[in-house]
Amino acid sequence: MKLPPLKALPVFEAVARLNSFSQAAEELAVSQSAVSHQIKQLEHYLGEQLFLRTGRYLSLTEEGRQYYEAVSGALRQIEQASEQLLGQETMALRLSVFSSFAVRWLVPRLPALHRELPQLELALDMSGGHPRLSDRVADCFITVRTDVPAYSYELIYTEQLFPVCSQQYWQTLCRELGLDPALGVHQPELAPQRLAAYPLLSTHSIYNRAGGDWIHWYAVAGQSLPSGARLQHFSHMLLALEAARFHQGIALTNDYMLSNRADSADFVRLPCHALTTGDQFYFAWKTSRRNEPGLRLLRGWLVEQAIESGLLGR
Repeated sequence: MKLPPLKALPVFEAVARLNSFSQAAEELAVSQSAVSHQIKQLEHYLGEQLFLRTGRYLSLTEEGRQYYEAVSGALRQIEQASEQLLGQETMALRLSVFSSFAVRWLVPRLPALHRELPQLELALDMSGGHPRLSDRVADCFITVRTDVPAYSYELIYTEQLFPVCSQQYWQTLCRELGLDPALGVHQPELAPQRLAAYPLLSTHSIYNRAGGDWIHWYAVAGQSLPSGARLQHFSHMLLALEAARFHQGIALTNDYMLSNRADSADFVRLPCHALTTGDQFYFAWKTSRRNEPGLRLLRGWLVEQAIESGLLGR
């Protein structure tokens, strides 16, 4: 068996993960020169440059990135195998999750997670975009990406958008549109053009286009967004929903934004059609780590919660 300098592997993993020689030295309780020596020894053995150094900036080369992905997983498996034999196994996981999904759906459920899986230590990393699926970023992800072959994916939610407003605003709509408040939301479906008389709260990030969410919503009904529609633009659905809460108009939102939150009763889902955006939310984990107890427990719990909250059909 031909192995690289084994002492250098934990050093390489720490430098790659922390993106810093000095921070790796501090974590490993060794000198920075010792860290540099181990990395040079490993690069000499492999015949490849693992890091690019530009002034104070450090980054992995493509060869270094590929080597890190393999080495970090192998070291983690060795660590877990040892912990199992010692009876000291921990289940610490980093989950990267969209900010809206985290704030409106996952965080309110964390107390239940802690009660049901007290052995699981979950650290959340909120992502605003689409993070690269990599152990350097997190151990697992809530993502709409399914294009990385090294990962496995479990469907959590297929997104639909529907119009909502505050309870107070709903009373205004009933009065001005001649709706019967006693029927609640069980009214005949509202014609899309009737909504255009009111401020439409739009989220840019859904389609990365100004007014894109409402343009697509109207298109489902075979209509164009009315030219006189008053759009109020927001970068994020969280902001548009907050504006709706404070009676500023009608927002398009999805199921997880209103799922089992204490404030969900503040909103009324209007009797209108829904728009399927095409985005599907998945729990993603590296296939090579599929047997790790923590990942299996978290995956099962997330699917169970998605079913219970109505995001995922049984």
